[in-house]
Amino acid sequence: MEDKIKRVAARVKMMFVYFWLLPVFLVIFGETGGEWVGMYAGNVRAAYYAETLAILSTAICVPVSLKLFSWMFVKKIDVVTISEALRLYSLWSGVHLALLAIPVLAGFFTYYLMMSNTGILCAMIALTASFFCLPGEERMRKELHINKEEE
Repeated sequence: MEDKIKRVAARVKMMFVYFWLLPVFLVIFGETGGEWVGMYAGNVRAAYYAETLAILSTAICVPVSLKLFSWMFVKKIDVVTISEALRLYSLWSGVHLALLAIPVLAGFFTYYLMMSNTGILCAMIALTASFFCLPGEERMRKELHINKEEE
């Protein structure tokens, strides 16, 4: 069981690293230029729709992502065996980060396509919210109520 706990903790850490690689690649891709950067900078209507999409996705996905994880603990994870709880913990950690990736993508694309600071602000809000789900074996043990003595 100890080996399985370590594997799940490593998997969750890797998901978090991949989540943070996404904005790094978007910044590199956007800063190296290309014809798509600033493509809609003068289009007020497109900028309005993109900014609205970025703001709404941030306003919806960030609180839902943070609250959904705690709901899943109460409803699903706390009521199953340890093996199943580890599987669900890994699954819902991925869903948690995927929900936060939506405003990150929307924000960076709004920033680079429209040259709008609103997009980068929304992306930074989602990236800051990801710090509330920093992975670690100790945190996972605490959230799943697994003590080392139980093994």
